[in-house]
Amino acid sequence: MTDWLTARPVAHRGLHDGASGVIENTPSAFSAAIAGNYGIECDLQITADGEAMVHHDEALGRLTEGAGRLDGMTAAELKRVPFRSTQDRMLTLGELHELVAGRVTLLLELKSRFDGDLRLATCVAKFLGGYGGPIAVMSFDPKPIAALKDLAPKLRRGLVAQKPSDADTSKLSRARYGRQLLAANPQFLAYRVQDLPSALPQFARNVLRRPLLTWTVRTPAERIRAANYADQMIFEGFRP
Repeated sequence: MTDWLTARPVAHRGLHDGASGVIENTPSAFSAAIAGNYGIECDLQITADGEAMVHHDEALGRLTEGAGRLDGMTAAELKRVPFRSTQDRMLTLGELHELVAGRVTLLLELKSRFDGDLRLATCVAKFLGGYGGPIAVMSFDPKPIAALKDLAPKLRRGLVAQKPSDADTSKLSRARYGRQLLAANPQFLAYRVQDLPSALPQFARNVLRRPLLTWTVRTPAERIRAANYADQMIFEGFRP
């Protein structure tokens, strides 16, 4: 039986196209992915009032009007922030669930500052308790993934990773990261396509039999690499 996590290509931050005014991590990008029957990868940030908000950056300004950190603003304030090229507004996690409604796979990346803050993991566990569709969570930080083993034991959990020389794991000591990785016991990996093939993801895939996703596939050469060394791709900039 095909694993639902790897059954279809996954659109990175939704099926966005800035030239057409479809901005990443917005309702328009998610609706386009649903229409194409692609999985959806998106990012979650914690707000000042403990909500999970769909947005990649930890601060406003790259795609939006305004400035300031998301964790210093409430969900209601962030929902009023305009994007520069669309009428869309940021979604809360609950609104994302209502939009997708189980029609395609959701792959949620929990953004982290590697500071031990588990508010986002706690919020996700609360919201996902009543979601009936195919959904998984992942993070560069193994600590919230480890916490979700207890907070939401039925939830599929994964780790985002790349070669240690330039990975987010530099924010932790190598020994501490290793201990947290063992505690997290991820059920799948999402590994950077430029770093494939590599020992860790190939061991996880071929020996531990854990599904291996790869990100972010943008070119024909990267697509070939993904097909050779991973079970599915997280893609951007084209339609598979």
